[in-house]
Amino acid sequence: MAISGRVPLLLLLGLVAVVLRPQAGTVWLWLLGVLLLVGLDRLLTPSPALAVLTRRPPGSVRLGDPASSDLVVAATGRRLHLHVRDAWQPSAGARDNRYRLRLAPGDQRRLTTSLLPRRRGDLRATGVTVRSWGPLGLVARQRTYDVPGAVRALPPFESRKHLPSRLARLRELDGRAAVRVRGQGTEFDSLREYVRGDDVRSIDWRASARNTHVVVRTWQPERDRRVVLVLDTSRTSAGRVARAPGEDEVDGMPRLDAAMDSALLLAALASRAGDRVDFVAGDRRVRARQRLHGARDVAMRLQEQMADLDPVLVEADWDLLAGAVQGFGRQRALVVLLTALEPSAVADGLLPVLPVLTRHHRVVIASVRDPELTRMAALADEEVAAGSAPPTADDVYAAAAAAHELDRRERTRAMLVRLGVDVVDADAGELPPALADHYLALKAQGLL
Repeated sequence: MAISGRVPLLLLLGLVAVVLRPQAGTVWLWLLGVLLLVGLDRLLTPSPALAVLTRRPPGSVRLGDPASSDLVVAATGRRLHLHVRDAWQPSAGARDNRYRLRLAPGDQRRLTTSLLPRRRGDLRATGVTVRSWGPLGLVARQRTYDVPGAVRALPPFESRKHLPSRLARLRELDGRAAVRVRGQGTEFDSLREYVRGDDVRSIDWRASARNTHVVVRTWQPERDRRVVLVLDTSRTSAGRVARAPGEDEVDGMPRLDAAMDSALLLAALASRAGDRVDFVAGDRRVRARQRLHGARDVAMRLQEQMADLDPVLVEADWDLLAGAVQGFGRQRALVVLLTALEPSAVADGLLPVLPVLTRHHRVVIASVRDPELTRMAALADEEVAAGSAPPTADDVYAAAAAAHELDRRERTRAMLVRLGVDVVDADAGELPPALADHYLALKAQGLL
């Protein structure tokens, strides 16, 4: 039960009666009158159960985009004066979710709650609280009902703005654009006259013998290849990194989200190129595994798979993840490992399984680089060059530590390259287009 502000006001009005008749009996008589009014209003207050609540499913929305949830309230039996609060978990970003309404018997009202999800996954309604007020507006009967509802927040896929330009380059490689760029794939396309700069290995000597000019073969970029995306959800994916140099890390994003964005762009591009896309995510166990070949919208299917993934503070079991990759088949594939280029994690976990992967597949490591390391390494030198106050001991130690970490990362990258692994290491905002460009370069060179 709840009382309104009218009850304290009635009690304060009793001061007037006490001033006019300053006796103890006046106080008790006034209190008794207020209690009688409150009791009468309580008896006449309809039950909140007379309000029938139903919810329409909000569906899915990309993280950061607005959504809404519709709650339908219907009155049965009596006229109702209601206060309704549609409560959601805090990360759903519910706004304007308190309502006042009067319903006649048989009436219904649709209440729309605005949502702005602030994290990925299924964000659920926590309950609908209904207050039913009496005819005097003094007392309300209150009850909270569980009206199921959830909005599914998908990864935002901010890198989709890079997709049109990469698709244009893909059309050039496939020969569908006005400017035809020949790839060195394995599918024969046509013969043409040799021009300076052509690879001599592409000369067709038999055709040249039948012509007065040297003739070369042209090839179409390879299609129907396999691309396996491996998303690391271990502890290294939990670190927050700035999206671009100079940005505060607090306003940045987790490494996992940046890796997801890169995977979405590459999956969308590869599916448009006619390649088969498979996806696996995990740490010490496989969290998601999906064959996406044949899906109408690969990016949307992949977003659905990624929505519930969160970093887990454990080391990655790369033997398990490599086994999941092999489980898709032993046909040669482009295996993209979306993981951090952290020297200790690479040396202890990833390095032992790389020979198995590189023996059968083309392996690419896509890593989110932290621009804060570069900024810290150059901070002391910048202060000296700017003529400002000399750097403090803390600045010097921080710069030395950052420079040491950058050197370790570079040595790790060089070691991976010697093992036949391609490494794409870029800032969070630059990694998706850099990975897409690397895929297009491999496709043009016939290296998938």
